[in-house]
Amino acid sequence: MSEAFPNTIEGPQVSHTLTGHVVIAPDKFRGSLTSPEVAAHVAAGLGGVPVVELPVADGGDGTVDAVVASGFTRVETEVTGPTGDPVTASYAVRNEPGARVAVIELAEASGLRRLPGDPAPLTATSRGTGELIAHAVRHGATRIVLGLGGSACTDGGAGMAQALGVRLLDAAGNDLPPGGAALRDLHTIDASGRLRGFEVIVASDVDNPLLGPYGAAAVYAPQKGASPQDVAVLEAGLARLAAVAVHTHGLTGAAEHDGVVRAMGVAGRPGAGAAGGVGFGALTFLDAEIRPGIGYLLDLVGFDRHVEGARLVITGEGSIDEQTLRGKTPVGVAAAAAKHGVPVVAVCGRRTVGDDELRAAGIEAAYALTDVEPDVRRCMAEAGPLLERLAARIATAHLVQDHERTMPSS
Repeated sequence: MSEAFPNTIEGPQVSHTLTGHVVIAPDKFRGSLTSPEVAAHVAAGLGGVPVVELPVADGGDGTVDAVVASGFTRVETEVTGPTGDPVTASYAVRNEPGARVAVIELAEASGLRRLPGDPAPLTATSRGTGELIAHAVRHGATRIVLGLGGSACTDGGAGMAQALGVRLLDAAGNDLPPGGAALRDLHTIDASGRLRGFEVIVASDVDNPLLGPYGAAAVYAPQKGASPQDVAVLEAGLARLAAVAVHTHGLTGAAEHDGVVRAMGVAGRPGAGAAGGVGFGALTFLDAEIRPGIGYLLDLVGFDRHVEGARLVITGEGSIDEQTLRGKTPVGVAAAAAKHGVPVVAVCGRRTVGDDELRAAGIEAAYALTDVEPDVRRCMAEAGPLLERLAARIATAHLVQDHERTMPSS
């Protein structure tokens, strides 16, 4: 049993010859509880039911917390925040067969929550994310899993690339200052000094391209404080970055004869617009591979192994809405559990989708905090105890009744 998580059957100790455990695999409740806290409260509400607490994430905020709860080791270091001020950020590491894996969450170093005050849409940088990558590699990481989400910047990954040794130069040969607006002056890219010797996997479910009406600037920059005029400036900067990348030789992984074809394709690829274009920067400068966030991270924490022999999976996130149905954590968990024939229910702060839509997504039922407390402010402030009440309802509806149905008659 785990001291950190009472009623938990941990990975190496799980005996799948004993059926009937419950897997608790939620994402965070933004603004209230981390994913490990959600799992712990649900476990407490279930009472004495044997459980596996398996906090998860889809690559956005909370990814590091989730993988640390599954056995990764947290590492902290000081890096550059989105406006240039130093921040203490963390990532997670674990040795796996053939690789030392580091899970890096962009929001830890370059996220909106790292802003010291007002947003800085034109000048915010992803440099701290690159510094986290560099720190991990210099301490032995050979595979970087980069979670994208919650970014404060729209710089196309320029700051991240600069931190890893890529030089972005203006016409006079000077290094560009931070931020997406400065990219309009980009003249030359020199990637000859880039840190190497590692692979990068981007874990993201965002499918936006870099440019255009569905691109990084148009869709996401307004959420980071950008005015319509700022959006036009950022779009021009990202377009300049893509154009110069097309005509710059020496980008890692691209021979001179095929560099143009590769770089042009990257800007239009689904996911290139993730995190203010950091997806593009990872693809172009780090030869990254993009994988679906929740699916890859479920593999990373061993979901398939834990769900074998389970009688129920409980997942969830703060709001179950239309975005959830597009492949966020609860739907990803439901799809993974369906492969094992295990039913899934969800907990959430609130929900705006109907029962039929949930069932179509593989979720039998959803239990919201607002079902037991209509006051949203109290739901936020008292999320833990309210979750325990929801979990007790789930136990009655999905475990006690199920147990009674399967008991032999006297």
